[in-house]
Amino acid sequence: MAIRGIRGATVATANTKEAVIEATKELLGELVKENGIKIEEVASALFSSTDGLDAEFPAVAARELGWHDTPLLCMQEINVPGSLQGCIRVLLHVNTDKPQKEMKHVYLHAAKNLRK
Repeated sequence: MAIRGIRGATVATANTKEAVIEATKELLGELVKENGIKIEEVASALFSSTDGLDAEFPAVAARELGWHDTPLLCMQEINVPGSLQGCIRVLLHVNTDKPQKEMKHVYLHAAKNLRK
């Protein structure tokens, strides 16, 4: 079994705890669904958010979804001029027998523009 990386991104509707958690839960739900992931297969998750999106840690959403044993880390994105604001990104490390090319990356809402 190998460890694979799966990327995803979305945007929060506001800089509030509720908006950050809601957006992150939606993103994680889609990643799990699209890739057939079981929580115990997630080795770790790295979350980032853009400058100004600091009302809550995105990892709180994962904990609320039951990811209690998964190592989670939150960080702030580099503040690049003209970049998408209110953006939450995640990189999941997943234990799987699937090849990397079968991993389905998920980009929601305005974050769809990040990946062609």
